[in-house]
Amino acid sequence: MGDRRRTAASVPDLVSRAREGDPRAVARLISLVEDASPLLREVMAQLAPHTGHAQIVGITGSPGVGKSTSTNALVAELRRAGKRVGVLAVDPSSPFSGGALLGDRIRMQDHALDRDVYIRSMASRGHLGGLAWSTPQALRVLDAAGCDVVLVETVGVGQSEVEIASLADTTLVLLAPGMGDGIQAAKAGILEIGDLYVINKADREGADQVRRDLRSMLALTERREGAWKPPILKTVAARGEGLDEVVAGIDQHFAHLQHSGELVRRRTRRARGEVEAIALTALRERWGDVGGRSELDDLAAAVATGETDPYAAADDLLDRL
Repeated sequence: MGDRRRTAASVPDLVSRAREGDPRAVARLISLVEDASPLLREVMAQLAPHTGHAQIVGITGSPGVGKSTSTNALVAELRRAGKRVGVLAVDPSSPFSGGALLGDRIRMQDHALDRDVYIRSMASRGHLGGLAWSTPQALRVLDAAGCDVVLVETVGVGQSEVEIASLADTTLVLLAPGMGDGIQAAKAGILEIGDLYVINKADREGADQVRRDLRSMLALTERREGAWKPPILKTVAARGEGLDEVVAGIDQHFAHLQHSGELVRRRTRRARGEVEAIALTALRERWGDVGGRSELDDLAAAVATGETDPYAAADDLLDRL
């Protein structure tokens, strides 16, 4: 209990230090997020007035397209533009510890000593969608800590990875020659979410064909008048080629979001989903099995035996709350 009081007393200090760019304070705040600490409500209340400034850029694509290499090169390009950068690299969970495997941080050692770059690997812990459940709150920490841009790199899990589109202001979809043609990518659902399409490893044979396939698929997509038209860019991230065009594309898309009012709409939808997730988690805790059999168990048993129907049981459960 004493340790908890000491930690609680330090929350304002942690937030203050994080806003000054102290990496240890940022790390501690994100750890509180990942651990679902009882102090999380206080942390979020302290951070709220300082959020809403960072550009959130999602980086997604199938395994093998070079997401980590591209993220590393993109960080370097953003730093050349004088921007403070945060990176949340969502790794598959370790089957032993439940923690992130940290592969992405190993590949980003180029920026390890740069105080204006903060890199954090987060374990997905089995969460579908390519993101960790705590990613939205971790983004708030980096936003409040003064990052101009936060890159969120997902694990690359195929169809369920489209969740990134609801979290980011701008979503980059990475593809590469030899990783499947445009039609296969469209079947995976990944072509429905991109604001920019980046063909990495463009020095390989087949890059132009991937670009043609993408252009053909995007031409079939219905878009309202004045809507953003996603560009198709080519990079060789391992050599740092083409990243200046990617950064320019990100800036152009962000300007379009601001001018069209879509930025406010996207962020409002994001906040709505965040509030809903927190509320549902709180409800599930009330229905939980703490201390034995729950009310939900009793209602479920009644539905299973035909004593009541699921709609009536759901109404009963809500009435009890």
